[in-house]
Amino acid sequence: MTKKESYESRTEKFLLPLMQEHGFELVDVEYVKEGDTWYLRAYIDKEGGISLDDCELISRKVSDWLDKEDFIQDSYILEVSSPGLGRPLKKDKDFARSIGKDVEIRLYKALNKSKEYTGILKAYDKESVLLQMEDGSDLSFLRADIALIRLALDF
Repeated sequence: MTKKESYESRTEKFLLPLMQEHGFELVDVEYVKEGDTWYLRAYIDKEGGISLDDCELISRKVSDWLDKEDFIQDSYILEVSSPGLGRPLKKDKDFARSIGKDVEIRLYKALNKSKEYTGILKAYDKESVLLQMEDGSDLSFLRADIALIRLALDF
């Protein structure tokens, strides 16, 4: 397990009971470097949306725990936030919740001369994602070829 995976996993294990206690959902935990700065991010959600007070509550508890445990050697910034409207689908529960909804897919390499597709998510498994396209046809994508998949935003 890499340092990144270890930090994310340990933080997730701490957060899961906290999420249950407050009726929140843990969407994701990530430890990433942007520029010269490391970030430990926790994305949380709940029915009806997460509030700033919710984020502050969890942030204080995680911050206190991190100060006590002190297992991250790098200096970093802790962020607790909502995943936002354009959040990517990463985990099986994200895909399951999105069945029957419009999603956007961006591919690493073009397929049929396009890197971007929008359609209704019909099915998924560990290897692939199946969309129903606007014309009613089905199109399958290998998950390894997908750079980003998220709910389509309608404005």
